Amino acid sequence: MINITSAQLDVWLATLMYPLVRLLALISSAPIFGDKQIPVRVKIGLAVLMTIVIAPTLAPMPAVPVGSMQGLLIIVQQIIIGTAMGFTMRLIFSAVELAGEFSGMIMGLGFASFYDPRNATNSAVISQWLGIIASLAFLAMNGHLMILSLVAESFHTLPVGEMMSSKSFYAAAQWGGSIFVFGLQIALPLLAALLITNLALGILTRAAQQLNLFAIGFPITLTIGFLILSISLPLLAPLLDRLTAEALSTALKLVKLP
Repeated sequence: MINITSAQLDVWLATLMYPLVRLLALISSAPIFGDKQIPVRVKIGLAVLMTIVIAPTLAPMPAVPVGSMQGLLIIVQQIIIGTAMGFTMRLIFSAVELAGEFSGMIMGLGFASFYDPRNATNSAVISQWLGIIASLAFLAMNGHLMILSLVAESFHTLPVGEMMSSKSFYAAAQWGGSIFVFGLQIALPLLAALLITNLALGILTRAAQQLNLFAIGFPITLTIGFLILSISLPLLAPLLDRLTAEALSTALKLVKLP
């Protein structure tokens, strides 16, 4: 007859529950995995599968019952750690979507917004289009596998029971502020080209005041905008590669012991 004590049951639950919570927090907040089109059952199944694969390779979990106050505190810590890593990776797509917002407004397509099922909100058409391109490029460079490798590595660099330091939170805040820089860098060629176009249209209307600026300006800005987008699109993949590498480096800094 097999006898299972409550202490053994607590150890088994802790071995599976604590890594599972970190994985669920990352999957729910990370790009691609956290998209709303992916069913919740698939996300939970992936987290459970990853937990079963990773758990045997981890160091012994803290001997703390999951239902105790200290166990709940450890669960909250895992949620914060997983969410911070997923947030760090998601900012790549936020920068791309921000560049799309900039481009749409300067092209005159700020009013052309549709429902974005990925973010459950209305966003500009250019922003959605660039977001889809970025998602496909991210999958092509195996970014989703890098995220799973990152969370597996985090259990060794920041074991369960340890918490991120204040420097880690500061690094996450700095990385969050950098999305404006990256978004502007992505949209800068289009912004510069359309600024020159608007200056040229302004000079043209001053020279020939009988021209209707609204009749000729909108088609010209749209044409030049799409032309610059098509020319600069091949340069988006190397930039995304660099942003992904920086995001992975930042996420790894977050989960390193001080």
